[in-house]
Amino acid sequence: MSQFRRVTDQVSVSPQITLADVDEAARQGFKLIVNNRPDGEEPGQPPSSAFQAAAAAAGLAYVHIPVSGGPTPQQVETQRQVIAEADGPVLAFCRSGTRSIVTWSLGEAQSGAHSRDELVQLGREAGYDLSGVLPR
Repeated sequence: MSQFRRVTDQVSVSPQITLADVDEAARQGFKLIVNNRPDGEEPGQPPSSAFQAAAAAAGLAYVHIPVSGGPTPQQVETQRQVIAEADGPVLAFCRSGTRSIVTWSLGEAQSGAHSRDELVQLGREAGYDLSGVLPR
């Protein structure tokens, strides 16, 4: 089972989840899963379509925003919007969770929802160093 790392009451991130983790996410009260991992990035990785089907079966919304390297401005804005419009807590995942939290934090910084210092602290508490990716 993957480790869901709480960032805020609304957002948690995780390293690669399994299809079984989708049911656990539903049990924990998540309402939306955001997959930031491109299909085929690693052998044996379940495709987005399998996560979409598992999310639907568990009663969860699902969005695939594949990020390779650093997120584009469009990916940052799309992720910010889908999280803002979610009906409850969101679980975002990628290989390590880093792309997910970076994409989220850039959107938060650009929207002014959190200061850079707040985001760095939230990242640190979740086990990620955002100090080098957020603008000063």
